[in-house]
Amino acid sequence: MLEMGTEKQYQEELDILTQEHQQNEIVLYNDEVNTFDHVINCLMASCDHTEEQAHQCSLIVHYKGKCTVKTGDYDDLKPRCSKLLQAGLSAEIV
Repeated sequence: MLEMGTEKQYQEELDILTQEHQQNEIVLYNDEVNTFDHVINCLMASCDHTEEQAHQCSLIVHYKGKCTVKTGDYDDLKPRCSKLLQAGLSAEIV
């Protein structure tokens, strides 16, 4: 049986670890301009997706309106997101 103090301390340590390992995400949004092929090629070039991954993400974006296409550290995601934006896609880091 845990004492209340021990349980609280454990939760605080868990919260700190969760905050330290929090990842950023590139979210890609749907638009009515870009073709599936263009989106797939951009995801393969910018996010190192396989063709299958890129195709699945493009379908999710099309039907759901958005999709997380890459997670990681901000410094890694920033240039990837910039490449997507330069290619005319709508994306942001969250």
